[in-house]
Amino acid sequence: MNAAQIANAPSHPAKPWYREPWPWILMAGPFAAMVGCFVTIYFAVTQFGNQPIQDGVVKRGLVIEQAAGKAAEGVTSLNAGAAPAKP
Repeated sequence: MNAAQIANAPSHPAKPWYREPWPWILMAGPFAAMVGCFVTIYFAVTQFGNQPIQDGVVKRGLVIEQAAGKAAEGVTSLNAGAAPAKP
């Protein structure tokens, strides 16, 4: 090809990036992950936010512990039904 043929050849203008399919395909994965994260947070807040705590359980921040008095009663009640140990 000489210079005249190159000058007369129809050139295709470059499309803007948002008209190309590849950027949208590449952004679909992270977008789906963000949607899943928001759905998970929504369910965690609305479905499991107000669960009651059982008697004898103390909640300190995010940690849930059994109260000391109830823990001792539970151990003694478990041992009350056990057979006595032979000497």
